[in-house]
Formats: sequence, C-alpha cells, structure tokens
Amino acid sequence: MVIFMSENKKTWDEKITLVLNELERKINSENTEGVKRRRPHKKKYQTKEQWKKEVFRQEIIMQAVKSAAFLLATVALIQGIVKVLPDSITVSNSVNGRELPIYCVETEKNQIALSFDAAWGNEDTAKILEILRKHNVKVTFFMTGGWVESYPDDVKAILADGHDLGNHSENHKNMSQLSSAEKEEELMEVHRKVQELTGYEMFLFRPPYGDYDNDVINVARKCGYYSIQWDVDSLDWKDYGVDSIIKTVTEHKHLGNGSIILCHNGAKYTAQALDTLITTLKDKGYELVPISQLIYKDNYHLNHEGRQISSN
Repeated sequence: MVIFMSENKKTWDEKITLVLNELERKINSENTEGVKRRRPHKKKYQTKEQWKKEVFRQEIIMQAVKSAAFLLATVALIQGIVKVLPDSITVSNSVNGRELPIYCVETEKNQIALSFDAAWGNEDTAKILEILRKHNVKVTFFMTGGWVESYPDDVKAILADGHDLGNHSENHKNMSQLSSAEKEEELMEVHRKVQELTGYEMFLFRPPYGDYDNDVINVARKCGYYSIQWDVDSLDWKDYGVDSIIKTVTEHKHLGNGSIILCHNGAKYTAQALDTLITTLKDKGYELVPISQLIYKDNYHLNHEGRQISSN
C-alpha cells in the first residue's frame, strides 16, 4: 500500500499527465522533422523499390529511437517527481490479504522492547518505575481508560520518567467483536483522557487479549496508531513465580534482535522478577528501548510472522 501525503493528489496527477503529453508532443515533432531531414534521396538508388525499402527501414529505426527516448524520459520524469514529493511514505501491514499488527522488528541492532499492559491495580507501579530508573531503562505502558482514570498520578509519573504511554482501549473488550464506530470510540476515549491529563498524543495501540481482525488494524491506523503485539510472552499473568518469568523470557525461542516482550503491571510476581530479568537480558547483550524507538515509523512492510521490515 503506497500512501502519498500530498496536499492535492489530483493536482499532481494532472501535472504529470500534462508534462507527459507535452513531452510526447515534442518527441513526435522532433523525430518527424528528423525523418524528413534524413529521408533518402531517390537519386541515390537504382530502383524505386530500393528507395522505398530504405525509407521503410529508416522509419522503423526512428520509431524505435522514439519509443526508447520516450521511455527513458518518462522514467526520469517520474524519478524527479518522486524526489520532490515532500512527505511520501510507503507502509504496508497487509500479508496475503490480512492486516497484521507489529509483533517484532527486523534489525541488526541488539535492541529489544519491554512492555507492560496496565488494566488492573497499581500496587506495583512505583516499584516497577524504581527498578527501571535503577537500570536506566525506558519501556512502554499500554493503559486502559479505566486505569488512566483511576491512577492519573501514575500516568503522569510514567511519562515523567520518559516511558511510552500506549493505548490499551477504553474498556478492555475484544475489539474484533465491535463495530468500526465502537472500535474507534474504544481507542479515542482513552486517547482523549491521556491527552487532557498529560498533553501526550499516544500513537501505539495494543488490542486487549491480543484480539484483532482487519478492521481493528485499519481503524487503529485511521486514528493515527501503530498496532503492536509481541513475540515474547512472559506469562507473568499465570502467576507461576519469579523464576518462571525470568526463564520464560530469557530462554524464549523467539527472543532476539527486535523482540517485543509482554509483561503486565499488576501481575503477582512481575515487579519481583523485573530486576533480575533486566540484568539477565543486558548480560545477553541486549539494549532495552521503548517500542516507539524500536519500530519503523514509515517505509516498511510486514512478513507473515508480523515482523516489521524496513523498505529502505
């Protein structure tokens, strides 16, 4: 899917058509004159038949030259137009007819992103922020509207510490079961709350339960959001314990450059596991960055795994 962010697409189409028509007219005119100038004289040939053959041969050559010249000129023109378009971007979330969120990122950098879904409780928020400050790590918090409304001071503290504020919908519903209008309202209601509270414009969205369909991704994009999933699930929500969280993440088969890790604010053992989890990931050579820094904002496509790949 190619998107040209120009002010007037029709105007560009008309300009291109006019230029191409003028270019073709000039080439036709010049080549016609050239044929006339170079038309062979009858006196040079013994028979009229030989003269006609030579005329026909030269006309074929000129038609070929004309076509090649027009093709090259057209290519050059289009290249020039593309270069001057100010904000052209190419993005695609479509894979075999299905719209996908970003599960992870293809990158040569040893970077991964840690994320927390915040939908219930705030008992461990202060502890999590303290550990993140200790390690100088920035992460992404995906928050529901109810959580934002219940814990506004935590929202401000998260932003003040330099973390991403992400949208986790207003009511934590299965988004694929809602109408397009309801999907948009789920996104924009919490968006408005965060904007009014902090002035921050959120642009990262994680569907509750990881539930999505084509319409969820399209509506989110319409609202200015990148839809984000994960490729490493800590399973902290299952309350298996501290060691389980650390092992599940650090030994996960999908863990690698560009991974997005799912954790939950409010899970029983997450805050207790976080210090060792970060230390172990750093020991493995990874730099932990917020999702906003990890993903590509434009010029990208996704593969069948939902891996975001740069088109540059």
